[in-house]
Amino acid sequence: MNPSAPLGQAIRQADAPALAQAMCASRQDTLALFALGQAACAGLVPQRPELNPPLWELGHIGWFQTWWLARNAQRGRGAAADADALRPADAGDALYNSGQVPHDSRWALPLPRADATRAQLHAQLQQTLALLSDAPAGDDGLYFFRLALLHEDMHHEAGLTMAQALGWPVADARWQPPPLADANTALVFDAGPWMLGHSGPGFAFDNELGAHRVHLPASRIDSRVQRWADFLPFVDAGGYTQSRFWSPAGNAWRAAHLADVGPQPRHLRLHAGAWQQNRWGRWWPVNPALPASHLCFFEAEAWCAWAGRRLPAEAEWERAAVTQPAVFDWGAVWEWTASPFTAYPGFAAHPYRDYSAPWFGSRQVLRGASFATQPRLHHPRYRNFFSPDRTDLFAGFRSCAV
Repeated sequence: MNPSAPLGQAIRQADAPALAQAMCASRQDTLALFALGQAACAGLVPQRPELNPPLWELGHIGWFQTWWLARNAQRGRGAAADADALRPADAGDALYNSGQVPHDSRWALPLPRADATRAQLHAQLQQTLALLSDAPAGDDGLYFFRLALLHEDMHHEAGLTMAQALGWPVADARWQPPPLADANTALVFDAGPWMLGHSGPGFAFDNELGAHRVHLPASRIDSRVQRWADFLPFVDAGGYTQSRFWSPAGNAWRAAHLADVGPQPRHLRLHAGAWQQNRWGRWWPVNPALPASHLCFFEAEAWCAWAGRRLPAEAEWERAAVTQPAVFDWGAVWEWTASPFTAYPGFAAHPYRDYSAPWFGSRQVLRGASFATQPRLHHPRYRNFFSPDRTDLFAGFRSCAV
């Protein structure tokens, strides 16, 4: 089960006072993580496709909030707002608009200093809270406030992902992986229809909408994700050196991974004959009860081939999470599914057009949440999506019987 799921469901229907409290809490976490990065590396990070300069991230969070709230005269219309409505000019557009500022240019931008950026963030948040206190109740009036909150929460996890990649010493107990139960029982489902996607009141991302009936086969799905105790036998059996377990795309990924990392998952190493895991910049003996993490889609797929299992489709995952919440344990790591990221029938992009549509067909769906995800983002219908080669994510998988 996932005790954070009710919070993730409640925040999507939260009123103004609850949103204000959550926005302030989110900002505290944003600033604490930024301070950790400043202490660890003075905010200087290598230029990689999966990273952003922390100072840019900080400015972007505030810019996004003002773009969709203070500068958006149509904010009260919610998802029906005109994305192209004119806004007052702002110098931040040339720095922080992720849809217009090329990724590789962000390391050379003339960004304000950290103290100035923090002061600007404070002023932006106060402006947002003032607007929120006067916002009309209801899903339309609060749509962009909920969007801005969840957007900041997403960037917090992106910051923790960067912290793991660069070895920042994250000590906060909230962002540590949980040990999982030994038992991994099969949850049995008969063949039948399932209504996939969101319907009804409350906030939803555009890619969740368009609830539609799908027919699912009978299935037996794991009650929890795979632990290191489950995954390491595949590694010890030479799974990374045997092409028969990997798809053609997986074998192409495997060749590059072997040259870069070797025949084991990223963040693992053999030391004196025992496996160790790198967590937040330190090497620890692998705890077999922890969820197997930082695995890409191809690694999950290969383990399933080795074990005679398969990955669940996202609809199978959603059915289990929604109908069996007491026994379907999720939230330890993001979970790769067998489903490519595509639009639901009748998809219509929301004003934040860069969120979903540009990525349809090129990414894979992950479901659930991770130990590094803000509890407000835990929702059984939330669709995360990344390219299948990513190993920097707090991602693992569960399996189904073939």
